[in-house]
Amino acid sequence: MSALPRSSSADYDASLTSAGGGIYPRSAKFIPITPQVRAALGIDEEVTQLTPAEVLRAILKAPVELLWNGGIGVYVKAASESHDECGDRANNALRVNGGELRCRIIGEGGNLGLTQRGRIEFALAGGLLNTDFIDNSAGVDTSDHEVNIKILLNTAISLGQLTLEQRDELLVAMTDEVERLVLFGTTSTEPRDQPDAAAVDSSTAGFPSSTSCARWNNKACSTARLNLRLVTSSSRSAKPRARV
Repeated sequence: MSALPRSSSADYDASLTSAGGGIYPRSAKFIPITPQVRAALGIDEEVTQLTPAEVLRAILKAPVELLWNGGIGVYVKAASESHDECGDRANNALRVNGGELRCRIIGEGGNLGLTQRGRIEFALAGGLLNTDFIDNSAGVDTSDHEVNIKILLNTAISLGQLTLEQRDELLVAMTDEVERLVLFGTTSTEPRDQPDAAAVDSSTAGFPSSTSCARWNNKACSTARLNLRLVTSSSRSAKPRARV
C-alpha cells in the first residue's frame, strides 16, 4: 500500500481480518456489529449496528488492559470539560470522558491525546497512566523543537530576509542536530544549556546557525533575543540572506 500513489481503507485485504471483523470507511452510515465485535468491545447484545463515530467511542471505552494512543487529536477529556475546551473540533463526536474508560492502563504514544483533567479523572477512577511527555518524551520534544524553530524562521520570512525555500533547506540541514538534542534531552537528567546570545555567526548577519537555533527550544528569552536581532538587521538597507 505504501507504493500506491493514493490509498484508502478499501485497499486493505479484507480476507485477512479476524473472524467477525471487517474494514469499513468512516463515511459509512452504519457499521454492522458482529458477535465477535460485541464481545471484544463490551457492547450490549441487542446492538447490531453503530455509526462510525459510535464504533470509535466503543473502541476507546473497550474493557482492555492497555489503551495505546498513537494518533493525532484529543480523545479523552474530563466530564467537567466541554468539547470546545479541548480545541480539537474534528474529534468532538467520538471523544469520551476519563471516567468512562474501562481499560486498566493508558499509553500515550501521541501528543495531547488526553486533557490533563481527563488524565486525572481516569486516574481517580483507578486507571494507571503517565503523560504524553513521559510515554512519548522524544516525540513531544521533537515537536517542541520543530514548532519553536519554525516560529523563529517564520519571523525571518515575514521580514523578507528568508525565503520559504531557504527555510526548508535550513530545516533539513539541522535535522541531525535536532535529533541529537532530542535524544540528549530524553535520556539526560541534567539541565539543558542556556542559549548564548553571542552564539550567532556574524557572517549570517543575525541568523543563527543550525546548532544554535536548534538549542533555542522552549526558551522565550531566546525567541525575544532572535527577534531583536532580526528587527535590528531589518532596519539596514541591505537585506542579508541566511546561510543554509
